[in-house]
Amino acid sequence: MSTIAYHELPVRPAPQRQRHLSAVPLAAPAQPAAAPLRLTRRGRIVVFAAVALLLAVSSIVLGASVAATDDAATLPTTTVQVQPGQTLWEIAAEANPGGDIRTTIDEIVRLNALPNASGLKMGTTLAVPVYEG
Repeated sequence: MSTIAYHELPVRPAPQRQRHLSAVPLAAPAQPAAAPLRLTRRGRIVVFAAVALLLAVSSIVLGASVAATDDAATLPTTTVQVQPGQTLWEIAAEANPGGDIRTTIDEIVRLNALPNASGLKMGTTLAVPVYEG
């Protein structure tokens, strides 16, 4: 008689659908309250030096534009009202008959803070330097 060997084959379960889960971050451990910021002696020196440097730089940058000169105060001046057809050249020639007219025009422009020597309008009152001689 012949024998047949019978082995049970392992049964594989049917494949199941896989889920894709996203990682959930762990809760951060509670951190103790931060201690107040304290400066060391060296830190105070660095902060003081930085503030002093900032003040020095700003005073140099802004101080140059605010500095006044004594040039205008040393010149005696008079006022002249511009007449129709009158030019700055004529006003300078009357104010300084024996001197350099171009220098006088430059001083009148500077004294009156005019943008240039050409935009003179009738009726404008100008400060004109008084010259001896």
